[in-house]
This record gives sequence, structure tokens and C-alpha cells, in this order.
Amino acid sequence: MLKIYNTLTRKKEEFVPINLGQVKMYVCGPTVYNYIHIGNARSAIAFDTIRRYFEFSGYTVDYVSNFTDVDDKMIKAANERGITVPQLADKFINAFMEDTEAVNIEPATMHPRATENIPEIIEFIADLIDKGFAYESEGDVYYRARKFKHYGELSDQSIDDLEVGASRHVDSQEFEKKEDPIDFALWKAAKPDEINWDSPWGKGRPGWHIECSVMSTKYLGDTFDIHGGGQDLQFPHHENEIAQSEARTGQKFANYWMHNGFVTVGEDNEKMSKSLGNFVTVHDIIKNLDPQVLRFFMATTQYRRPIQYSPLNIADAQNNLSHIQNAFENLDYRLNDAQPESSTDVTAEVDNYVSRYTAAMDDDFNVQNGIAVVYELVKYSNVYAEREVVLKDDLTLLKTTLQRLVAVFGIELRVETLDDAKIMELIAQRNQARLDKDFAMSDKIRDDLKNQGIIIEDTPNGTRYRKE
Repeated sequence: MLKIYNTLTRKKEEFVPINLGQVKMYVCGPTVYNYIHIGNARSAIAFDTIRRYFEFSGYTVDYVSNFTDVDDKMIKAANERGITVPQLADKFINAFMEDTEAVNIEPATMHPRATENIPEIIEFIADLIDKGFAYESEGDVYYRARKFKHYGELSDQSIDDLEVGASRHVDSQEFEKKEDPIDFALWKAAKPDEINWDSPWGKGRPGWHIECSVMSTKYLGDTFDIHGGGQDLQFPHHENEIAQSEARTGQKFANYWMHNGFVTVGEDNEKMSKSLGNFVTVHDIIKNLDPQVLRFFMATTQYRRPIQYSPLNIADAQNNLSHIQNAFENLDYRLNDAQPESSTDVTAEVDNYVSRYTAAMDDDFNVQNGIAVVYELVKYSNVYAEREVVLKDDLTLLKTTLQRLVAVFGIELRVETLDDAKIMELIAQRNQARLDKDFAMSDKIRDDLKNQGIIIEDTPNGTRYRKE
């Protein structure tokens, strides 16, 4: 029985989908004004891992994740680069897709953009005005937060505390436009030379929060299963989404709210963010680090927990991933001399590992306990591969089980096959190592090739090779 920690109720709840065997899931995507840093990637990887586990468990998943392609940051960044907002958005949406593909994040079922949904946004806002939940003020449109009786429940804050906080952060010009300091913008009047669209309230553009309400309900329905995002979006973004959506539809917006923890850096475990200037982009880090290692590092911490980014923790992830890969290769290598039978004992052991893995992951996607089971399976596989007599079906079962379990974390296990050109390149490196009397390197290359079924033979006419 799969249980999810629901931020709204602050407890674990049994997951019961709206439609049997189907998960409808919306995850807030990035504002595309720069490359994503690994704090942004943490959310994308966490929810991709969750999605993959649903698929592992037999669900089909409708996964929608948006791009915010117009807002204050977009306008500022485009002006600084001397390009248009759409040009900036196209550049960094392409970069996002490249970077997320590198860390093996499955593309969303749909990646809608705010600017592709302007008519629907205007219609949504007009309905809120008609229902008395919103009002126009000098070309802006604001939502009456106090009118929504559940406002503050997601973030567990009282309306009075929110009012005090809002009063401190609203500038005087905006304060005069609002009926109440806690009201928030649905539509912003355009400033001179700023990207804009026509609306009943004059030229302008959407506020940040309204786009997700529009796109999630447009593509997933008035009520859907799961809404996810970073912990920092809980308030005000997700709080405002609930208020807008439920005021319009009269229906519950999302049944389960899930929020991932931050990535922290430094001795003080400071949250990584662009505003603090302490971020590392995925685009830069994967130039020098295997993207699978970054993926493994992030995917093997339970989504609600913070992750500390450090060279030591990256090295640990690299080492652990290597152990899994080596076990997989050991199993594959022993297929060369395996007997064509299987053992019921091995099948029973594998079933036990899978059962324990599933129990861990069913507990609010507890990937740390899940990967611990994988490490035990790795140890068992290594011991089995050292047996004098091994059975083909057992080796295949162990291989495929390792592949299935780590695929949930976005890791693809495979045995690299060497083409003739690569083999000749390695033989040339070995010959040079022998000339340099670097016999340790020479022996290592020979042994590595042997492990991949390539036998080297030194003859009076040069080095030859054959494939077993």
C-alpha cells in the first residue's frame, strides 16, 4: 500500500488515484531566464523518480510540468541581453531539455508555456472577477485572498500573520492599488516597451501564480491527483494556486501536495539559489562529471529531505554507483560459462529483495531504504558471480532485477560493447605502456579487455586480439 506525505494535511495518507491505474500529476517547472542550477534539478529529479516508481508499480502517469516564459525576471534578463523575451525563453527551454536529458529525466507528457495560454488565463481571471474573488485596479487585477476561507491552510499560517508579513513587503504604489495587503496579482498592467497582450483591463501580462492554475486544470482537469514542487513554492505560489482554482471551480484542486527539500551548500548548509549567488548549474557541472553520478547523488535521497552538495558526497555517490555497475558487469561476464539452468533458491532470494524494495518505496518514496536493499542485492550478486558453477537463468534474473530497481532512480545499467576501432586504440595504449615500462597500466588494459571478452595475443608479428 503506497503512502504519500500530504503537505496539506501534514500526514502520510494512502494513495488512492482518481482513476484506477492512472496518476494525474502536475509539477511546477522553471522560470526560463537562465540555466537550471542543481537546486532546480533536485525538484525535477525527485519528481521524475516518483513518476518512475509509479510506472514501476504499474500506473500510467499523465505528467504535466510548465515553463514560466514571461515574468519580471524574464523581462529583466532579456533586456540585459538585448533580445526579446520569447528569444530568451526559447534559448533556455532548449538548454533545460538538453540538461535534463543528460541526467535522464523523462520528458513530461506535456510542457505547456504560459504565453501559449494567454486566452485561457484571461478567461480564468474574468471568471474570478465575476464571482467576486478578484477586482481590477488601474489596469492590474488582484485576487481577494481574505475572501477564500481556506487561505493559509497549505502553509499552516493564519490570515492575520499573513497580513502583517504582506504589509512589510508591499511597496507604497502597489499598496494603494490593493484593497488588502495580502491580495495578490492575477494580471499586471504593461509598463512602457514591455511585452504585453490585450485584455479587458488593458494591455498587460499574467501574474506568476495564475498560469499554473490555468495550465494544470486545462490539461489534468479541475481536480487531479498530485501537485508537486519545491519547498519554497509552498507559500505563496501553491497557496495562491489553491485559492484561485477552488474559487473558480468549486472543486478540490489537488488531492495530494508534495514538496521536495532544498539543496544546501557550505558548512552552514545554506540553501542553494540564484538570488544568493551560491549556485552551480547542471550545464557546467556535467562538463566534468558523469551525468549519471549527479542523477544518482540526487535520486537516492528521500525527496522531502535536504541534500548537501559537496565534493565528498559526490565522490560517495560515484563510488556507490560504480559498485552497482561492477556487479552488473560481473553477472554479465559469467554468462560466458554459465550452465543452462536456474535455481529456485535464487528466484526466492530475488523475490525477497524486490518485496523489501517495494515496501521501502511504498513508504512515501523512501529511496534511501530502497537503495539500501539494492546494495544488499549487489552484494548477493557478487557472491553468486564468484561461484565455480553459475546458472544462466539465475544470472539473467539478477541482471534484469538490478536494472529494474535502479531504473527507478534514473540509472541505466548496460555493458559497453567495444567496436574494433576502440579495441585497437586500447591495444595501442597498452603497447605504449609496455614501451614506457609501465607494466601496471599494460596489465590493467589487458585485464579490462579480457573482462569484456577480448583476448590479447602478443606475437612476433605484433599484437592481435580475438573475441571470446
